[in-house]
Amino acid sequence: MFHWLEKNPFFFAVAVFLTIAFAGLVEILPGFAQSARPVVGVKPQTILQLAGKNIYLQENCNACHSQLIRPFKSETDRYGHYSLSGEFAYDRPFVWGSKRTGPDLMRVGNYRTSDWHEAHLKDPQGTVDGSIMPPYPWLFRKSADIDTAYAEALTVMKVFNTPYNVGDNPKVPASLSEAKAIALEEAKMVAGDMKDPQIKSMVDSGNIPEVVALIAYLNSRK
Repeated sequence: MFHWLEKNPFFFAVAVFLTIAFAGLVEILPGFAQSARPVVGVKPQTILQLAGKNIYLQENCNACHSQLIRPFKSETDRYGHYSLSGEFAYDRPFVWGSKRTGPDLMRVGNYRTSDWHEAHLKDPQGTVDGSIMPPYPWLFRKSADIDTAYAEALTVMKVFNTPYNVGDNPKVPASLSEAKAIALEEAKMVAGDMKDPQIKSMVDSGNIPEVVALIAYLNSRK
């Protein structure tokens, strides 16, 4: 057989290619599978955080802010440890972004607080000199869509086997009313660190403003 291959260079080249391709797959694929497994400590997002992520996408925040820190010293010095693929195991969709007009937000929860985000979303230029980010006053008036976030959590749990209700991971209750109650309790914790009395009053009355959900999502980025 080997003599035959030597006399037929085309088939010899194909055999060499297939051998190298198979060996490469055997060597590379297990590494990819291992790195894609959830990093220890990474949890699915709560229903309130999912609502905030939807607002993040709705307002197109990912057009100016990335959530992907590359393994370069200039980036890790500024934004923290470079991103690991296992940190995105429960993200659907990913919000890596393709442009970085503003800072990367992958680990913004480690160095920004709820009241800072509140002030920044109200008046970006008053918080960061030279910022070109516009204010988002409607986030302080509109209510977050908890219904859609609850449906999303149910979907990723049932279709993608996202491990809600496992250990100390976030819970997805059996009813929407219970889900709203859980989201409201989390919203009260976020609003407690904010300064706007109107926001506190809205949350106390059972209404979750979009800004609270968005801040809950940003606080989870660590």
